[in-house]
Amino acid sequence: MPELEKTDKEIFEIIEAEKKRQVEGLEMIASENYTSAAVLEASGSVLTNKYAEGYSGHRYYGGCEEIDKAETLAINRLKKLFGCKYANVQPHCGSSANMAAYHATIKPGDKILGQSLDAGGHLTHGSKVSFSGQLYESHSYGLNASTGQLDYEEIMAIAKKVKPKAIMSGFSAYPRAIDFKKFKKIADEVGAVLIADIAHIAGLVAVGEHESPIGVADIVTSTTHKTLRGPRSGIIMTNDKDMAKKINKAVFPALQGGPLEHIIAAKAVAFNEALKPEFKKYIRDVVDNMQTFAKTLMSFDFELVTGGTENHLILVDLRSKDVAGIDFETALGKAGITVNKNAIPDDPKPPKVTSGIRVGTAALTTRGMGALEMQRIAEMFNIVAENMEDDDKLAEIKKEVFEMTRKFEVPGIN
Repeated sequence: MPELEKTDKEIFEIIEAEKKRQVEGLEMIASENYTSAAVLEASGSVLTNKYAEGYSGHRYYGGCEEIDKAETLAINRLKKLFGCKYANVQPHCGSSANMAAYHATIKPGDKILGQSLDAGGHLTHGSKVSFSGQLYESHSYGLNASTGQLDYEEIMAIAKKVKPKAIMSGFSAYPRAIDFKKFKKIADEVGAVLIADIAHIAGLVAVGEHESPIGVADIVTSTTHKTLRGPRSGIIMTNDKDMAKKINKAVFPALQGGPLEHIIAAKAVAFNEALKPEFKKYIRDVVDNMQTFAKTLMSFDFELVTGGTENHLILVDLRSKDVAGIDFETALGKAGITVNKNAIPDDPKPPKVTSGIRVGTAALTTRGMGALEMQRIAEMFNIVAENMEDDDKLAEIKKEVFEMTRKFEVPGIN
């Protein structure tokens, strides 16, 4: 970036420092991944210069001929990838996609039902600090106390009592598969719209490693990063023509203005990459790596919420190690490993502290790491847990992390 270094040295140095952090560390935040060089190139293209309010063929600005081609290509690739009939690629993020889904189907003050935050749900599923809990009367369902998993009979009972207008299925930190058909049965029983948020499992759904909600849920929302390995953004899908029209009006003009066409082009690139056979192998490797990591971690007496995983992430209950989530996140950070603190079901600690951490394997798998690396990294977790206050030991682990990461390239970073 010679021009940036010359024009704004401060920002240039920040970007270079972040690049160094990404290359030299182990990125294990479950919601993060590395995009390809092609995705990065599209997201930094001249398409950022163009305003294009409206939709392909129906813009409020002239000069959108090439923009229309790119957005239409993104839509068609997305429809092919997930086997859906209608798609909107304009949401700026997963949260705005969920906001549009609500706006298209219910009114402020209506009741919604979603997975609670401490049970692995997302802020936009009804949290009181989110618009979803402030604009709507939000209610929540949790997990079975003994299994730590979704209890569909209990969710049905809650839905019958609450009688929500919309039910949100999906999660931010839940390591098990979701039965969307059971959620649809619940929604139909109470006359609610079913929204499926597949932000975390989109890559798995795309290649058949997780049940698809397409054709089951009324609306499907997602981010395009995480397991899809695209730019940070959002999408909405449906098989209902009338619903598609409502969604389009909710995204624009109700909630957003000009779409980010450079990011939409980057989405198109990512969708094209996900349509290739090697992406299916990648997702299989992500799941296999998490299985290896989880089993090794449990061999060191770490406890996992639900006792295991069926996707790309785990939720670690640190109470058996007598360690707080924030403290373990900090110690791992000193050792060159990035995770995030996370609440566990019925967490006794406050949200800023937590009793758990969330860990994912999508980014490390993108770098090409496999079973041997997963086993050793799990061992590193145990060493860090046993040496939380020993800065020399943490520095020793960080040196080993550097030696490991230098063997695996980060896509898009030279």
